[in-house]
Amino acid sequence: MNRKEPDKKKTGGNFGAGRPVNLAVWYFLTLLFLFFAYYLFWTPAGPTRISYTEFLEQVRAGNVQSIDVEGHEITGTLKEPAPIPDVEELPAPGIFGEAQGENEEDGRDVQEETYEAFITYLPAFGHQDLLELLEAHQVKVHTHPEIEAPFWYTLLLLLPFFLIIGLIYYQYRRFQGLGGGGLSSFGKSQAKLYDQSQESVTFDDVAGARGAKTELEELVMYLKDPRKVRELGAEVPRGAMLVGPPGTGKTLLAKAVAGEAGVPFFSITGSDFMEMFVGIGAKRVRQLFEDAKKNAPSIIFIDELDAIGRRRGAGVGGGHDEREQTLNQMLSEMDGFESNHDVIVLSATNRPDVLDPALLRPGRFDRRILVDLPTTEDRRKIIDVYVRNKTVAEDVDLDRLARGTPGFSGADIKNLLNEAALLAARKSKKVIENEDLEEARDKIMMGIAREGMALTEEEKRLVAYHEAGHAVVGAKLKYADPIHKVSIVPRSQSMGVTQQIPEKEKYILQREYLGDRLAVMMGGRAAEMMIFNTTTSGAGNDLQQATKIARKMVLEWGMSGRFEHMALGSPRENVFLGEEIARQRDYSEATAQEVDSEVESLLHTAYSTAANLLKENRAAMDRLAEELMENEEIPGKRVYELVGNAKDTMKETP
Repeated sequence: MNRKEPDKKKTGGNFGAGRPVNLAVWYFLTLLFLFFAYYLFWTPAGPTRISYTEFLEQVRAGNVQSIDVEGHEITGTLKEPAPIPDVEELPAPGIFGEAQGENEEDGRDVQEETYEAFITYLPAFGHQDLLELLEAHQVKVHTHPEIEAPFWYTLLLLLPFFLIIGLIYYQYRRFQGLGGGGLSSFGKSQAKLYDQSQESVTFDDVAGARGAKTELEELVMYLKDPRKVRELGAEVPRGAMLVGPPGTGKTLLAKAVAGEAGVPFFSITGSDFMEMFVGIGAKRVRQLFEDAKKNAPSIIFIDELDAIGRRRGAGVGGGHDEREQTLNQMLSEMDGFESNHDVIVLSATNRPDVLDPALLRPGRFDRRILVDLPTTEDRRKIIDVYVRNKTVAEDVDLDRLARGTPGFSGADIKNLLNEAALLAARKSKKVIENEDLEEARDKIMMGIAREGMALTEEEKRLVAYHEAGHAVVGAKLKYADPIHKVSIVPRSQSMGVTQQIPEKEKYILQREYLGDRLAVMMGGRAAEMMIFNTTTSGAGNDLQQATKIARKMVLEWGMSGRFEHMALGSPRENVFLGEEIARQRDYSEATAQEVDSEVESLLHTAYSTAANLLKENRAAMDRLAEELMENEEIPGKRVYELVGNAKDTMKETP
């Protein structure tokens, strides 16, 4: 199959990319400032400035050797050093007030300062006899025409100052941009108005999620014709919350509502409300709702609502004041003194358990729309959406791929198909084949294969028997999920794996199914004990998962003999430190010991079941381990053939 559609280009910014450039700019400015300060405030020693009268006296005394005349400036040298005549030019008095010269108290002579090179200026009225005076005293005269500095030279001198001013203005403009347009706009809403003319998304573009679409169609109907709903006296929920695991398409559904209704759509994330200045979040909330009212009927979509909607006052020492002020303002805008009948607020989160109860009461986010993981049928539709722009081989079974990806979200399926395309391109293929999809799924579920990792023969044999134990127990038990593949290829997350893929989604777990699942997990440890009479670290993850399931069976599901009809509860994942401190166990210490005993009993029973099955099928386990050491990967169908159970051999693995 070869179906394509034009690619859609997306553009995005790269905030913070200029940070090294800014540092270099400030280094340059500092060096430039020091350079100019050096030349402005530090003047090296040069000719002594004297008056024109003193200059004439030195000429008449025959002490001037030569002069250079450039315009009105005269510089020259003396034959013999002369004392500086100007008293103001003499060094300042000493600490005790003595002037330079002879000390009257002790009669000591202080050496006077002299000069040999001098500089003076012609008077404005000129001196007609100066040239004759110089010739009479044999003074060498060198004249230089006065040359005006060219324009480019003046511009070159002023260029550093313009550069400094420009860089300061540039930094000022960047600082202005921190608030989305300047210091005066820190409180401006950061919401983006969705432009439907560029990309319009409808419910047809969202595969699966039938229940969520049905709920959202009511909002679309109201937005298209509000009077139709009001005439019947009905009220559409002002807030709807999309709840579900990451990657299930919550944001895409919100875009589809805007595309179907054809109304203004303001999109913002919860973190966009938060800023370094107190009160900015609340101001942005007010601005956002004001913009939505001006464009009513309209939609406000807040992604990742838990960023600002977490329970107030949670944790030791209270909550974050700025976040709580923002939340309070949102609560007021949604159902406060002033009602907003034509503004619907959509939100998305994967953590509804941490939200403040005030957000979930009627009149605010009173409708919770579950966007769950897709079913097999939904996954098939999602696959059709993402293979449109990919070249897939004709023999690829997309139905089989949909059955073989239980628990995958829409984002996971998109990633799987993209990885398959990359693998096919790496192998210089023209189309995506089944083996590319299989390898991409293994890469996503188990990690990248460790190609440079070489196991010893003994280690390889240990892993082979460990996985063979899982596979034999899984193939023999009635309620266990079908075996899809057994592999001993080392990957980033495991040294080997036995893949079991259910024939269909399970929403209710039976006690028999959980018991068989525990036995399959214990199959690897039982094989190690049977063949090598030892235990290895390879069973660590199996034991962790088995213990977790067994504890839930006892505490939550009432599946143990001692607590058969009781739900004692289990330790929850507490988001806030204050909840963890305040939480108390619902049962006594004696009951806790009995719970541990029941968990141990379930695990021991599962281990015994696995060990007995492996003893009865020792030959099949040996054959399976030998083939694994030779081929490294065996499909599920071959496992059932080796086990030799006619009934299980007929199972069709996805």
